[in-house]
Amino acid sequence: MLEDTITVILAGGQGSQLQPLTSERAKAAIPYGAKYRLIDFALGNCLHSGLRRILVLTQYKSHSLQKHLRDGWSLFNPELGEYITVVPPQMRTGDSWYAGTADAVFQNIYMLRRSGAKKVLVLPGDHIYRMDYAAMVKFHESSGADMTLACTEVPSDRAERLGIVSADDRGLIRGFEEKPKPPAEESTLSASMGIYLFSIELLLDALTDDHHREGSLHDFGRDIIPRLVEESRCYAYMFGGKTGRVSQDRYWRNVDTLDDYYEANMELLNSVPPLDLYQAEWPIRTYQAQYPPTRTVPGVLGTEGIFINSMVASGVLIVGGAVQHSILFPLVRIGEEALVHDSILFNNVEVGEGARLERCIVDKDVIVPPGETIGIDRARDRERFTVTDKGVVMVPKGYRFQ
Repeated sequence: MLEDTITVILAGGQGSQLQPLTSERAKAAIPYGAKYRLIDFALGNCLHSGLRRILVLTQYKSHSLQKHLRDGWSLFNPELGEYITVVPPQMRTGDSWYAGTADAVFQNIYMLRRSGAKKVLVLPGDHIYRMDYAAMVKFHESSGADMTLACTEVPSDRAERLGIVSADDRGLIRGFEEKPKPPAEESTLSASMGIYLFSIELLLDALTDDHHREGSLHDFGRDIIPRLVEESRCYAYMFGGKTGRVSQDRYWRNVDTLDDYYEANMELLNSVPPLDLYQAEWPIRTYQAQYPPTRTVPGVLGTEGIFINSMVASGVLIVGGAVQHSILFPLVRIGEEALVHDSILFNNVEVGEGARLERCIVDKDVIVPPGETIGIDRARDRERFTVTDKGVVMVPKGYRFQ
């Protein structure tokens, strides 16, 4: 059942609403939760689900993503037919780059044909969730579906950002609409998670037809799925049900904006986080360099280095500073009497003595000068940085203070 399934992970997205977080990295390569990358969740789910043939389709600024896959995910044995293969655009079907999610798969149709697979699982590479895909494959087989969509319940005010599904009691999909206007009354809707399981012949025919269809955006949600719902047996597989081996926290995040990203990280600091990263039988694998342990050190003035309700990665050194309700990636340095609160600091960020950081995201390799403030004076912050609708300040990678 799983042996005849090949997985395609779409990891070429630009994430334009996440700028400047994505100015130098693909969306799937965005760091998360002090040690992970977004793509680790799709790959970790594949690993635990027993899916060992994976194509990762890359495009936009993919170097850091490819390096991460090389360093952290070179674990399958090709001699056993297992692989995680990075596939950039090769222009086998024309002279264009990937022109949409469906076009990305179409341009690699020859790899699907020669795989010998009977089913194709298509996954987004930039969503945060834990899921047993083996249970979805089993549901697909037992229902006799031509295509199965993984769906989750969402409040109706999120309809404009998602594909909305209507299905009968058996799960047979009766309607699909991509990013509709929300209904007048608040309700709960079934939304597509962008996770699709196809019989391979159906997918190849649909992609070929779409490639030649004039006016198509070559997008799964806008073009492929609505057509297949009308013409084929398509079923909804409800995420977080009683099937599968992973604990049912039912957490799923599609990180579209900087506010989404900030909130997804801060949720990990709740007393009972909505996403359980500590389930022993379903760990999320990632790459971790060999850094020294985290340490708190008294400053020269005798001030103790402390962190409270925070996630702190390896190699972090807090020298007489204070960190509260924040997420620190590896090799962060916090100086004496500095205060970091409600913030996310990426690798190699240095916070100088007496600096104060509040509700901000600081990308890699930034040196915050002594006494500097970020997130305190919004007008001043807007002159220098991106400030989100909810007031989160984004300091770009390698920023140099004047």
